[in-house]
Amino acid sequence: MEELQLYEGRPADCTGRLEKEVRTYDLLDKLGIQFWRTDHGWMKADTMEDCHIIDACLNATVCKNLFLCNRQKTSFYLLMMPGDKPFKTKELSHQLGIARLSFASPEDMEQYLDCTPGSSSIMGLANDTENKVQLLMDEDVKAGEYLGCHPCINTSSLKLRTADVLEKFLPAVHHAPIFVHLTGE
Repeated sequence: MEELQLYEGRPADCTGRLEKEVRTYDLLDKLGIQFWRTDHGWMKADTMEDCHIIDACLNATVCKNLFLCNRQKTSFYLLMMPGDKPFKTKELSHQLGIARLSFASPEDMEQYLDCTPGSSSIMGLANDTENKVQLLMDEDVKAGEYLGCHPCINTSSLKLRTADVLEKFLPAVHHAPIFVHLTGE
């Protein structure tokens, strides 16, 4: 297995990278947001074991990002929570006053966030220009100095200052978070 390396900023050469990944780097650069990146195309980052390796490289909490919707599929939510915290649909539904939440379809995720399953990310909100997706952020994510996420594809991971995400990125993409308190109970 290769060893992960942490780089500051975008790759020097973006040849072969997906347009949505390059757009993420372009936006972060345009907003003057410092970020660090690790590339792990050989590791799918779809198991908690992989995520722990990435967490250790980034020295940041890599968030679990869940794309959810209401029963009618008229409201969509991106939930950011610590990867090690259990998710209980009932707990979140109760806090939001929604009868039932479920996982949204991969097609809806691609339509609104331009992300595929396993790569959903707060960075995808830049692609939601009509504000169809409400960001839900667990208070524990907000409390961390740094957060980790994908640049809309799960072959790389980014480390960003939480304050930059809240104060620069989210206002620029016209999304305001609703903070939730999840206990996993």
